[in-house]
Amino acid sequence: MIETPSLVDQYCHGVLRTELGLGTFEAQLARTEGPPAPGTTLFDTQTGFAVRRWCPPLLGLEPHCPPARYLARRRELGVLEAGRRLLRGSGITAYLVDTGLPGDLTGPTELGLAGDAEAHEIVRLEQLAEQVADTSGTVDSFLANLAESVHAAAAHAVAFTSVDGVRHGPALAPEPPGPGEVRGAAGRWLAARRVGDGPSDPVLLRHLLWIAVSSGRPLQLHAGLAAPGTRVDPVPLTDFVRATAGLGTDLVLLHGYPYHRHAAHLAGVFPHVYADCGAALVRTGARAATVLAEVLELAPFGKILFSSGARGLPELHVVGAHLFREALARVLGAWVTEGAWSPDDAQRVAGLIASGNAGRVYGIA
Repeated sequence: MIETPSLVDQYCHGVLRTELGLGTFEAQLARTEGPPAPGTTLFDTQTGFAVRRWCPPLLGLEPHCPPARYLARRRELGVLEAGRRLLRGSGITAYLVDTGLPGDLTGPTELGLAGDAEAHEIVRLEQLAEQVADTSGTVDSFLANLAESVHAAAAHAVAFTSVDGVRHGPALAPEPPGPGEVRGAAGRWLAARRVGDGPSDPVLLRHLLWIAVSSGRPLQLHAGLAAPGTRVDPVPLTDFVRATAGLGTDLVLLHGYPYHRHAAHLAGVFPHVYADCGAALVRTGARAATVLAEVLELAPFGKILFSSGARGLPELHVVGAHLFREALARVLGAWVTEGAWSPDDAQRVAGLIASGNAGRVYGIA
């Protein structure tokens, strides 16, 4: 038996505080452009089946119960009690929470209390730039306040994260932009932006990434499948990764799937790069062990981190944790049975991926 008694969820979001009907619940299961096609349901996905396998027992129901029965029980308990039972049943002992999404989501403190776990904040760079823009009257004050805000956030956040920075190739050029470039980009964005619009100019995004690198906090970069219609292969990050080597800031490649092997390769080549193995497992469900084994083919075992990638539904925290545990036990257990690994080594590596690596990278106990 491979045991993972402690899990650090190194990237997730808060959960919704509102009661959900069938349609709104399904909308949180997968990021789609619109509702399911007529006659279909998003419960008929790997993620949906995993929710029905692992979550009903935590609410007093049998595994694989019908969605309608599960949601009725969820409403009977109430959103707070159902969320508390689910989060505490996940076995996650620490959450690192990206607070940059809109909506009625719990923050780190509230999530930690509900889950009886530690909780730490991850600051999203694009949202931070929006907040600074809302309170800065000129380009010069915006740029000065932006740098100050990033370094102030580094005093309390365990990491920074960026979504848009890696979607714009020029943002990943292997050097910081010059002052004139930054000032011009900031001026264009401030003049054209509407409230709620994040920065999209590659020069300004590049400036944000390099300010974050200078803070010394780990920087999480989203790769793989993201919002509908967007996909980021981590390979084009190579020049940026090489340029940040030796500066004291670790880079964590989030999600990765279906480019998880590329992310694992970068983690194997560069000492300051780490690969996340979380959201890919939630997406692939019963095939999670195959995906995890592919990450383990290439990345050093001290460079792989667990996360759930969950947002909105506490069920996704549960699914992320259980699929990870099951996949890890299946993969490492098979290697022990074959004689390729010793039981002690398998248990040690399981502990590293589950929590030890995250504790070292983010400086948490």
